[in-house]
Amino acid sequence: MATLNKYANNYRDVLRQVPLWAYVKNSFLLVGLNIVGQILGSSLVAYGFARLRWPGREFCFMLVLATLMIPAQVTMIPVFLIFKYLGWYNTLRPLWVPAFFGSAFYIFLLRQFMRGIPSDLEDSAKIDGCGFLGTYGRIILPLIKPALAAIGIFTFMGVWNDFMGPLIYLSDQELYPLSLGLFALQVFRGGNFGLMMAASVLMTVPVVLLFFAAQRHFIQGITLTGMKA
Repeated sequence: MATLNKYANNYRDVLRQVPLWAYVKNSFLLVGLNIVGQILGSSLVAYGFARLRWPGREFCFMLVLATLMIPAQVTMIPVFLIFKYLGWYNTLRPLWVPAFFGSAFYIFLLRQFMRGIPSDLEDSAKIDGCGFLGTYGRIILPLIKPALAAIGIFTFMGVWNDFMGPLIYLSDQELYPLSLGLFALQVFRGGNFGLMMAASVLMTVPVVLLFFAAQRHFIQGITLTGMKA
């Protein structure tokens, strides 16, 4: 019983001594904005590569794929200087604005999925008067929900566990997400390992809940995307 109370006290101390809810709020804000940005940005670009005919389409798609071979460490300093020039240092903008421009991997994933959709559906929509955005929003997006669910889960995991981005761009502790908040906890309370472990367990809870809640959509998205590819 004494051991159990000791463990419980660690969780109580985390909630009392650490601005955990501020970290949680920042983490969920970043996760939400990144998921919306990746879904909208990547799907729109993928639709342009998969269904539209325009000169240089394949060449531009190869350029997008080529960016996958560039390590993030190579672009880290130039991107930081750009955001600092824009006055975005110590704000959350560098951590979510790039998501609205899409991700090369997600663009590839959605393009392969969209290429398996019959073009007759789009032709029927055009006959009924749907334009580019109407066809994209009313026909394409509903048909690629499994792939979008997989992207949403991937994005959640990546943003929730991201440490390097917040470490580079944030200096105000009030803006810290959970990943960087745990690092601050280690720095300022490095000797209290029980407190650190309790905070780490609390950080993993949303990820575990997400997996159990969305595992069916995740598996379906991976399976169907592989079949389309």
